[in-house]
Amino acid sequence: MKKTITFAIMHFSVAFMVAYILTGSVVVGGAVALVEPAVNTVAFYFHDRIWKKIESRSEDNVTSDEMTLVH
Repeated sequence: MKKTITFAIMHFSVAFMVAYILTGSVVVGGAVALVEPAVNTVAFYFHDRIWKKIESRSEDNVTSDEMTLVH
């Protein structure tokens, strides 16, 4: 859990600093630091679902190939 918390702090800090450096605005930096991780979390959810489908298809193909070789 400590690793997750420190990663979240680092993520917020990097998002804030990049936005602040690009805009010079503390408000924009703060907004980006809050919004970007939330959007990234949702994007990761869909990314993970897509990868699970790809992996499932890959496993099905391997199983089919193995069955063909056995018969």
